Order: sequence, then C-alpha cells, then structure tokens
Amino acid sequence: MKKIAILGSTGSIGTQTLEIVRSRKDLDVVALAAGRNIELLEAQIREFAPQVVALWEEQDARDLTVRIQDLPVRVVSGMEGLLEIAALPQAEVLVTAVVGMIGIQPTVAAIRAGKTIALANKETLVTAGHLIMPLAKEHGVPILPVDSEHSAIFQSLQGGDGNPIHKILLTASGGPFRGKKREELADIQVEDALKHPNWKMGKKVTIDSATMVNKGLEVMEAKWLFGVGLDQIQVVVHPQSIVHSMVEYEDGAVIAQLGTPDMRLPIQYALYYPKRRGLIGERLDFYKLSGLTFEAPDLETFPGLSLAFAAMRRGGNIPTAYNAANEKAVSMFLSRRIQFLEIPEVISVCMDQCCFIRHPSVEEILETEAEAYNLIESRW
Repeated sequence: MKKIAILGSTGSIGTQTLEIVRSRKDLDVVALAAGRNIELLEAQIREFAPQVVALWEEQDARDLTVRIQDLPVRVVSGMEGLLEIAALPQAEVLVTAVVGMIGIQPTVAAIRAGKTIALANKETLVTAGHLIMPLAKEHGVPILPVDSEHSAIFQSLQGGDGNPIHKILLTASGGPFRGKKREELADIQVEDALKHPNWKMGKKVTIDSATMVNKGLEVMEAKWLFGVGLDQIQVVVHPQSIVHSMVEYEDGAVIAQLGTPDMRLPIQYALYYPKRRGLIGERLDFYKLSGLTFEAPDLETFPGLSLAFAAMRRGGNIPTAYNAANEKAVSMFLSRRIQFLEIPEVISVCMDQCCFIRHPSVEEILETEAEAYNLIESRW
C-alpha cells in the first residue's frame, strides 16, 4: 500500500489524482490540502479518510472542523499546515498540485523529509530550480514530473539508456488562438480564452496556454528537470496533442511519448514509477488518426514564450518576476481589469523593472513576487 499526500486536492490535478486512487486498491491518501473549496474538500475527506487536512485560511479551517467533527481527522491551516503535510511521516509520495509560488516551501520541506515528489507545480522550479534540484540531489529524492510534456520527456529518456541529449522537443497545442494574428486578439474575452481545444485544465493554466506563457514556464522547468541548456530546448506546435514531447539524441534518433490528452496517465506514471499500471480510458486508434502536424510557434503574436527564454537567459530572480507578473496579470484578466494582449506587456514591464538578484534565496524569491505585485498595482 503506497501512502500519498496531495497539496491542491480540489484543483484539476488533485481531483484527477483522486480519480486514480478511487480506481486503485493499493493507494492510500493520508493527507489533503486545499485552498478555499470547503465543500469539495469535505466530500474528499469523507470518501478517502485522510489523517490530516489543510485549508489556507484559518477561519475556513475552523469551519471545516465543525463540519467534520464526526470524523477522526485533524485540520490545520496556512503555510504551517502545508509544511506539516509535506513532511508527514506516514506519507511516501507528495503530489504538489497547488498553483503558484506557495508550493516552494512545502516542496523544500518534503525533500528534506525524504519524500518522493510528484511535481505538478511549475512555479517551484521556474522560480527556485537553482535551489530545489541541488537539494533533491543532496537528499537522494526523486522529482517525478506530472506535467504531460515533462512526463513525456521523462518517459522518452527511459529509452535513452543514459546517452547524451542533443535536443528536447517540447510540444505545444497552440491553444485556442493558434493561427490568429495579434490584431485578431485585441477584443478577446475571458470566455474565448478558456476554450482550450484539447485539455481540461484549471482557469489559470488554460489562460496560460492561450498566451503560450504556459509553454514558457515549461521551458524553464525543463531546463532544471533535465539539466539541459536553453539552446537544447525547442518548442514545437502540435495541435493534435497526441505527441506529448520528444527527445532527440546525438545520432539524430528521436524518441517520443504518444497518447490521448488525458492527464491521468502522467499522474499515475509518477505515482507508480518505475512501474506501469492499467488505466481505464480512451486509447489511441492509429487507424482513425487523420494526421499529425507540427509547426513553429508564432512568437510575434505570442510574445510570452520569447519573454520566457529572455528571463531564463538573464537568470537570477528574473524568472520569478516573469512568473509573478503573469500570475497577477492572469488574475486581472479573469476579473476583466486588463485586456488579453496586456498580459505579456505586464510581464515585460516587471522583468525590466524588478531589482535584479543573481542568486536569490527563497526569501528573496518571495520578495521579488511582492515587488512585482506592487509594481503592477501601481501601473495598472
């Protein structure tokens, strides 16, 4: 019986992780953490019987305690609660599925406690990869990617037998606006940007896909996860979302991972690695595939991707400025305070104006986030 804890259990990755648990008899949920969705968390508690649960707000935790007073479950809150769950002795695997830089400190705590990390929180490596990867190596802790693209790269590397990588080919669907030009995006509304053609994801990640910032974050993450240079990462637009990513080796051979666009596959692979388990769901039917196409990304229409490469080349805390600015800008777009095309503008301004720190600590990363937020509030 493998015991797991989930940070972000009420979000898209968290709920799909619990779908897998529901279908398996050899996974046991010992802890759950959520943001503000008390109703769904209560339902999850009653179904999966964790020992400890966390909510971000203390008042929400008090409310939940009353609602589940008939159950032997301890309720904690805030960052202290997340840190407790991350290092919970009973857990073997920590699924980090929270959104934002809130995931950094719990990931550090879990690594120090020797937990296997099933990583679905991009921001942890985007902003603190220079701290996280050496720490994981020091403690002998595996970081298993849950993102479909990074999982695909990881799976493709299993067939490489340790041979040097020439290039990572990171695929992108192109989002709902693939093929459109900048002038066509001037009046894009929230509802339009949330219509992803292939994947079912949370709102923030769906908007990031529409701007291609999501792919920029994945480029940053891939650099840290796989120890490659930026010039070894190539983004390829693949609208069918069948080829989830590829690895090219020095002899020109390319190994790819293919599958239907189902996030449960990379989640389950991370939970059971290196074993594979049966998974009920749609399978690829190559007789019905009309074709697989690939194209270069349109960096003029979607500058968020080129800004990501620029942020990583500058290094230091600039990827943090990029990420924090995007988080704030997406929130403002979702609340209709800015236009769709203003999202990369906000990112660019923060990258230019945040104070540069070459080797930021966790505290300095969080200070950069606050600086970016304050800068945006003063300008928009």
